[in-house]
Amino acid sequence: MHYPSLSALIADSKRALSKGPICLILIEDQIAVDATIRHHAAAGFGSLIAFCDPAITLPDLAEAPLHRVNHAVTDKDALATIVNAVSAAATGSWVYYCYNAEFLFFPFSEHRSIAEMLIFMTEERRDSVMTQVIDLYASDLTAHPDGVDLETPYFDSAGYFALTKQDATGQSLERQVDIFGGLRWRFEEFIAPARRRLDRVALFRAAKGVVMGPDGHFSDPEYNTYACPWHHSPTAAVCSFRAAKALRRNPGSRHAIDSFYWHKSEPFSWQAQQLLDLGMMEPGQWF
Repeated sequence: MHYPSLSALIADSKRALSKGPICLILIEDQIAVDATIRHHAAAGFGSLIAFCDPAITLPDLAEAPLHRVNHAVTDKDALATIVNAVSAAATGSWVYYCYNAEFLFFPFSEHRSIAEMLIFMTEERRDSVMTQVIDLYASDLTAHPDGVDLETPYFDSAGYFALTKQDATGQSLERQVDIFGGLRWRFEEFIAPARRRLDRVALFRAAKGVVMGPDGHFSDPEYNTYACPWHHSPTAAVCSFRAAKALRRNPGSRHAIDSFYWHKSEPFSWQAQQLLDLGMMEPGQWF
């Protein structure tokens, strides 16, 4: 289905949002659009919804329902506007969001579906899955001037750190962290402070009254935690070319950075096991 606006999608929510888990993809440009949509269709999402400019070309999918919504995804607060509108119309459903050129990986995703993991999360009485963004990039910026190389991508195998998240009074928040690293850490002089964090609550269960704020955090503090109080919970990773694209698009960083490659760069295998081995996500009690 093609919806002319977000409000039109919500008005047709009984059809468009009835089958979960729901995948929301905000498409900013034409880079890796086909690969992004097909990756998430293969992950087992029940509905895929692409928000984009009318000029964007989308693939024809036979393996999963794909809805298109006209929306200016680069506008300020576009993400929170979309997420909150869909959440209010799909209470009880699991929802995931990402941008084009971003790819979700979760424990054992080579042979298990996203629905299987979310069933386990529900049984664990968890309403969210903490995800860590892993910056992907091309090692040769001459061959790939936009910073994107889907065939032989690289990522940082080290250099990540987490700080305990604090509230407005400086008090530590239980089971909440700010994660840093990747391209946003190595080239932080070109990245606005608010965009340096790698932690993201990309998977959550829509609930009445729970909303996302402009900073990506949810109004229910438990949604922003990485684990339940009694033991470790599964986490996931969003492998993303978005930082690489931004650093290559910005004139200041484009001319200042000759290469993203460093001695801790490692080829990305497109396998969840690689991320598990490096501790970039964990299965918790799910085996």
